[in-house]
Amino acid sequence: MLTRIPKGGRCAALVLAWALTALPTAPALADVAVLPRVAPEQVGMSGERLERLSALTQRYVDEGKLAGAVVLVAREGQVVHLDAVGKADIEQDTPMREDTLFRIYSMSKPIAAVATMILYEEGAFQLKDPISKFLPELAELEVLNEDGSRVPAQPVNMQHLLTHTAGFSYGFSPRDPVDVMYRESEWSESADLDEFIARIARLPLKFQPGTRWHYSVANDILGAVVERISGQRFDEFLTERLFRPLGMNDTFFDIPADKRDRLGTHHGYDREAGRLQVLPTPAYPLWENTTFFSGGGGLISTASDYARFAEMLRNGGALGDVRILSPKTVQLITMDHLPAAVSADGTGERPGLGTLGSFTGAGFGLGFAVVHDVTATGVIGSVGEYSWGGAAGTIFWVDPVEDLVVVGMIQLMQSPWPLRSELKVLTYQALTRLNED
Repeated sequence: MLTRIPKGGRCAALVLAWALTALPTAPALADVAVLPRVAPEQVGMSGERLERLSALTQRYVDEGKLAGAVVLVAREGQVVHLDAVGKADIEQDTPMREDTLFRIYSMSKPIAAVATMILYEEGAFQLKDPISKFLPELAELEVLNEDGSRVPAQPVNMQHLLTHTAGFSYGFSPRDPVDVMYRESEWSESADLDEFIARIARLPLKFQPGTRWHYSVANDILGAVVERISGQRFDEFLTERLFRPLGMNDTFFDIPADKRDRLGTHHGYDREAGRLQVLPTPAYPLWENTTFFSGGGGLISTASDYARFAEMLRNGGALGDVRILSPKTVQLITMDHLPAAVSADGTGERPGLGTLGSFTGAGFGLGFAVVHDVTATGVIGSVGEYSWGGAAGTIFWVDPVEDLVVVGMIQLMQSPWPLRSELKVLTYQALTRLNED
């Protein structure tokens, strides 16, 4: 017997975006056949071993721990594994499909970061530019001290926003005074990015910019920056400058009416009852009539669409004949930007990116976690691998050493399962040829 959780309340606030510019002519459309499917053996992988990925997700489904999943693996720009397992909705018995739509939540952030860097390449800002240059409402921010007093904040710059070192927060902790203020501000209910900035301007920072790493609404603020710079609405910029050129026809904030039946249902797992639950449709983010465009958490996408975005990055900023970024810019955004002195706990150690799981052995680039010590992560992988995930259990990573792109899509909020690590193990064990350094 399935249990439906009672409706009510908002989904945990998740994030926002950066958008961009009405500059010259948008790039040409990418060839829709850029990611062909080939036999794994053609690119140094074992088809038999890749089947272990399907066996893994099927086991989770059979054990009632997961409704369903779509997993895509590509090497050297060619898809070697794409499989849909289980259900998109356990109550309606809707089968999972390769083109099922997923709420990707924080996997919106890398898309937003890339969109921002399009403006960077066009000379619209420098990483050290203060955000008050574009958002004068944030020119006089303050930091809340432990004793409750406030002191003027040092200027927040664009690099701080891109790396979550600006001092902003989300409102996750019920005991942190700054987080309490964030929840009371109801920032996620803003009508648009301008109203959002007005609400954020009244809130204090958790710490001086550039001294710690803390997951936050920084991406949402960047969305407002982009709108101010470009004069273009964020969703329109993303469609014009990223989604349409890359052939990402199933990625959007608002789901077209003829595609709504493909949206996967929110699920949760009741540990006490030992079963999955169907969650109520979240009030945030929206998927129709959206006006608050959250590039940090509001996008809908598919495994194949997101793989096109990730492959563009793996390929140095281009997909087919379409170039989004320079290879040098991709190199910049996938470097570890966190100095050794910056930490999430103020100890001077490298940060553990704890909001979406422990990222020991990784730093943070401009929108991604970046691995610098594989042994410290405790999971198989490569130095220089970059990744991020979403609140409903979605994950992607790009391995530039082994020319891998992997996208895993599920809709399980607060997943208690180690599925992300297991997907990594079963992907890498299928390699039969390693790339030379």
